Amino acid sequence: MAKSTGLAITTLSVDDSGGTARDIRNDITNWELSTPREEQDVTGIDKSAKERLLLLADFSIGLNGVFNPAATTSSHAVFRTVPSTSVARTVTLVVAAQTLPNEVLFTDYQLTRAENGALTWQAPGVLADGTVPTWA
Repeated sequence: MAKSTGLAITTLSVDDSGGTARDIRNDITNWELSTPREEQDVTGIDKSAKERLLLLADFSIGLNGVFNPAATTSSHAVFRTVPSTSVARTVTLVVAAQTLPNEVLFTDYQLTRAENGALTWQAPGVLADGTVPTWA
């Protein structure tokens, strides 16, 4: 069985507000994603354990990184329009040759200046287009 680490992610790109995919891996320090499903309890009174049906699928992602305003390809250039636009962005993640593309609405672009002087950002995103998240 092949096992992988999270080291040297080959792709993590996010569209900028103009729709151009930007590779922002160098600015990202960590990320998390979730692909939950809603569920419906359909347990009848004849059962002694739960019965459930899976319902709608969802996707969310949280990107965290180091502030970089240097160029048009930086994370700041990608996320700086989040507060003023409601444009869905294509997020493409490739881990160990497994690809997960999704249309995402980023709901915030948070900057944090820590006590030690570090300037970091967080960008949470949610599924935008009703397409079931699918690894390929």
